Amino acid sequence: MWIRKEIQLSPRARGFHLITQDIERELPELQRLRVGLLHLFIKHSSASLAINENADPDVRRDFEAFFHQLVPENAPWCTHLDEGPDDMPAHIKAGLLGSSLSIPVSDGHLDLGLWQGIYLCEHRNRGGSRHIVLTLQGE
Repeated sequence: MWIRKEIQLSPRARGFHLITQDIERELPELQRLRVGLLHLFIKHSSASLAINENADPDVRRDFEAFFHQLVPENAPWCTHLDEGPDDMPAHIKAGLLGSSLSIPVSDGHLDLGLWQGIYLCEHRNRGGSRHIVLTLQGE
């Protein structure tokens, strides 16, 4: 079985947001699979996807603080300023974290670790809605 869906996530503030439940809600077909693979692809160059700790909100705040310090706004090397001072740093952060994930599916659910969740990493101050392509394959 192959299923492709494109979902639109509502706009979120800059930061790291858990979207695991949003993804699962859009894929009731997961329950029919014994084994499979879910591929996620974000169709934006200033936001990214990641998998990490899903329990303690401090982890998400620490990620944001780290990446803001690593790639600050108004850095002297930044020349791409057409869309504001947060745009080029957002592109770099998205490039570092990546635009896609592959997650195994086992016995009707995403086979994530106990403390793992899927993050939407929003790198713009006001990034707008985000589109993610979900491609599910399995049997």
